Amino acid sequence: GHSGPGTQKRAGVFSGLSIVVTGTLTSLSREEAEAKILAEGGKAASSVSKKTSFVVAGPGAGSKLAKAQELGVEVIDEPTFLSRLPKPN
Repeated sequence: GHSGPGTQKRAGVFSGLSIVVTGTLTSLSREEAEAKILAEGGKAASSVSKKTSFVVAGPGAGSKLAKAQELGVEVIDEPTFLSRLPKPN
């Protein structure tokens, strides 16, 4: 089972999920959010599709947010995203 590019080997809370970050996040940069997704075994995708698990949308989210709503993909805000991350020990 080759996991492909853009994925991490270790399992985490986002293992097997494809997540898109769009808009402006307040507590972390988009790059930091994507790094957290990768660190938890997820795939940080650049475009929304039917295979997208959920979209993290901040203020200023545009076409990706519209596409997610059109496809019925779950959209969450930054606090919800942060709450899904494991708490540091």
